[in-house]
Amino acid sequence: MGAKILQCVPNFSEGRDPGFLNELEVVLQQFPVKVLDLSMDADHNRADCTFLGEPDAVEACAFAVTSRAVELIDMRRHTGAHPRMGAVDVVPFVPIRGLTMDETVEIARAFGNEFADKNGIPVFFYEEACTSEARRNLADVRRGEYEGMAEKLRAPNWTVDAGPQAFNEQSGVTAVGARMPLIAFNVNLQTDDVEVAKNIATAVRHAGGGLRYVKAMGLGLEDEGIVQVSMNLVNYQGTPIPRALELVRAEAARYGVSVKECELVGMVPLEALQEVASYYLQIPDFDMTQVIEYHLLPD
Repeated sequence: MGAKILQCVPNFSEGRDPGFLNELEVVLQQFPVKVLDLSMDADHNRADCTFLGEPDAVEACAFAVTSRAVELIDMRRHTGAHPRMGAVDVVPFVPIRGLTMDETVEIARAFGNEFADKNGIPVFFYEEACTSEARRNLADVRRGEYEGMAEKLRAPNWTVDAGPQAFNEQSGVTAVGARMPLIAFNVNLQTDDVEVAKNIATAVRHAGGGLRYVKAMGLGLEDEGIVQVSMNLVNYQGTPIPRALELVRAEAARYGVSVKECELVGMVPLEALQEVASYYLQIPDFDMTQVIEYHLLPD
């Protein structure tokens, strides 16, 4: 079967200081992991990092890079378009090869307890690592965002899963989870009317009666003079990329708005691109084994 491979995709509430990425790179280079993505977005004021490797190395790297981010970020000065509740906002672990989801949950919870204790930050577990169904959905955990977390932590049904019950003003709250690969997929629209993007996001996301495995929000990209439907596809097998894109396109047409372009944030599984090629090339039985480079991939 080969080595066990685990992926981690921490998200940080800093997207405007290039020096922040440099600081993360210094930490990442100290561990035997493969860094797949390290990027930031000024409008969202958020940075994403994706790395993978053997579980012990990934967990150690995750602890080091998130602890460094805690030292660098002060949430009391943070503003941005993306929902957030902490300096280290989310830390999801993803089984890639040779790991069960149960094993990944154990890793996530062990990391969450160590991170919370070392940094004095309240931690909630979400998705497959959740301790109750009310905490499975990240949007429910993060509801209220940083500004509402002090009050949330006083509610009896929001006892933390790890760390102090007291709110950390500088660092906020962190969510740690275990999940299957998530696709961060954005659709930019040819309009500056943010209400259009918000209405489309409501129609597309599952919570609004839309697609089962889609989370979405509408926001403005002020520097570009356009708006965006920002989506997380939490199960690309249940709701593939083309289905999400075409529903956004159809909803946008109601407002006389066209799609300008799409964005992928971070990495995407090869299997998800197979569905894209199959749909848009209209080849129902298309298979990745028909791609030459597929046969060069390691087992």
